[in-house]
Amino acid sequence: MAKSVDEFNKKRLRSSNITVVISIALVLFLLGLMGLILINAQKYSDYIKEQLVVNAYFDENYDAKDSVKIAKLEEETFKKVQTLAPVKKATYISRDMAAQEAKKTMGIDSDALFEENIFPSSIEVALKPEYVDPAKIDGAIKVIKAVPGIIDVKNDSTLMVDVYNNLSRILKWILGFSILFLVLAVVLINNSIRLKIFSKRFIIKTMQLVGAKRRFILKPFIIEAIILGAIGSVIGLLALGGVWYYFTSQIGSAFVQDNNQYFWLIVLVLGVGIFISVLSTIFATWRFLKSNVDDLYYS
Repeated sequence: MAKSVDEFNKKRLRSSNITVVISIALVLFLLGLMGLILINAQKYSDYIKEQLVVNAYFDENYDAKDSVKIAKLEEETFKKVQTLAPVKKATYISRDMAAQEAKKTMGIDSDALFEENIFPSSIEVALKPEYVDPAKIDGAIKVIKAVPGIIDVKNDSTLMVDVYNNLSRILKWILGFSILFLVLAVVLINNSIRLKIFSKRFIIKTMQLVGAKRRFILKPFIIEAIILGAIGSVIGLLALGGVWYYFTSQIGSAFVQDNNQYFWLIVLVLGVGIFISVLSTIFATWRFLKSNVDDLYYS
């Protein structure tokens, strides 16, 4: 009879542990998925902002005999622009290149309308994402315009502001959902752990009544919480990695190439799983340690 009771308790314990692990894995899978979306959304946002360029123009009026001197001055100016703090990338566009681009835009193959290079040479500047901010864009343009040799800087400020505001709004929503999932992770994992500890409340109280110290009682529960939290986190991360690999292979893009960010996401998910499991275990166990025997029947 005693043997059958022990076997029943062991099966119930295994079932309880499996339930906790699955709960942790599912919650952390969703939390990790939101983290991946947030990381890639931020990178994609930066990529779009870098496509919003400003054009810095050189003086188009100069004597043909000074062309060599002017070319040298433009080269020096281009190098200075590349070193400016707001500049992510700079591309030099010569008069010939500007003329070819104009013909391509207007769909003209003949050179009849372009007896000479009527377009000035310029520098196409992609700003760093933080300088696309409407509050900083004017300052960035002033810095570029102050470089000797640049006579004018033009940009579509309205488009930049609209794109920046829309991207910022989207990122805020994604960040908000990520925080919501983090709160849900805390609540759901905490509830799973509390139910597990609740099933052992009589054991906890019995150990206390026979003289066991609270630290001694807590230790095995904390160790178990660490193990369950780690197992649940690993399962959640493996599922997340599999789903993300399948998704990126289907669309043919790996999105963010920075493995360092993925590493810290893994550390975060693993840490959240273990930390919440341990913290919930401590609070749930401590509650029964402080309660009376009679309260165990009504908890």
